[in-house]
Amino acid sequence: MTEIPVNKEGQLDMDRYKESLTRDTAIVSLMWANNETGVIFPVEEAAQMARERGIVFHTDAVQAVGKIPIDMKNNTIDMLSLSGHKLHAPKGTGVLYVRKGTRFSPFLIGGHQEKGRRGGTENTASIIGLGKACDLAARNMEEENARVKYLRDKLEKEILDRVPNSRLNGETLNRLPNTTNISFEFVEGEAILLLMDEFGICGSSGSACTSGSLQPSHVLRAMGVPFTMAHGSIRFSMSIYNTEEEIDFVIDKIPSIIEKLRNLSPYWKPDEQACATGA
Repeated sequence: MTEIPVNKEGQLDMDRYKESLTRDTAIVSLMWANNETGVIFPVEEAAQMARERGIVFHTDAVQAVGKIPIDMKNNTIDMLSLSGHKLHAPKGTGVLYVRKGTRFSPFLIGGHQEKGRRGGTENTASIIGLGKACDLAARNMEEENARVKYLRDKLEKEILDRVPNSRLNGETLNRLPNTTNISFEFVEGEAILLLMDEFGICGSSGSACTSGSLQPSHVLRAMGVPFTMAHGSIRFSMSIYNTEEEIDFVIDKIPSIIEKLRNLSPYWKPDEQACATGA
């Protein structure tokens, strides 16, 4: 398996990607958008490069579906997976899109349902719920990329302005409209989450896949984020159901939370400014 590196803004090294496509490559699997930073990868370009070499291409579009337009009729992606809970659908639902003609061998053998591709009885109610959630996401796409993006930008700007030695992780332009990842130097992400929870504020430290891990995010480390910042990273995810009042509440509480934790940290020396904001 070959892993493709990213730069300090979380962008994929496309030259290395191209070099990695050899006659021995069986399949390419690439996130459409990173689940921690929201940075969008050039998936359609990558899929075309794979197609030209006869390589099957899969994309994990869990973060991207419902947030940005995706037109499967006008790209060369062979397989796409999505997860319902990211669209406010019932948890445990998902979709694997398989382009007609793509060779497919099931891992679990069962009955004849799903054209023999997956065994087990379908959860009809949840499937209907996922379909409705997709319909609502499509209708709200414009609001997602306008009002939600405005709320994200406001949250970022105010927190970075009010909290010294904080930084935004990832590219600022080519990213999802609802996701922001901010690091605070010399504090632990888990401690931030605990104090946020006291105010009913939800966020995450790293990805759900690494929940409970005390190691800094491998995503941020791959981007070159210093350990002193990577340990204190928090991801905020917003949706059309969030209000500006909620964003203002978070903006009001975060500075005092970080200040409280830094006062407890033996490494925090405010006069030295060990790592400048945005470094």
